[in-house]
Amino acid sequence: MTIGGIISAIIVGLIIGALGRLVVPGKQAIPIWLTIVIGIIAAFVGGFIAAAFGYANAGGGIPWILIILQVAVAAIGVSIAAGAYARRGIR
Repeated sequence: MTIGGIISAIIVGLIIGALGRLVVPGKQAIPIWLTIVIGIIAAFVGGFIAAAFGYANAGGGIPWILIILQVAVAAIGVSIAAGAYARRGIR
């Protein structure tokens, strides 16, 4: 992954985290910074998964499959984080 790819993954990760949070039903009691971190990680993981399966945006344009995969990874991450964060409990 090039430096441009890393920077774009971080920027896209901010958006992916928000989309992942919107996809998960119900209220998530996690802070926004955690959603952003999950989105950035999901952007990287989704990119690596897509590359592992040989996905290349050969037609150019918007890589819809990659975006959908990244949002799915972010939704899974938000679900896991919301469950873990809720179990922590505030006393």
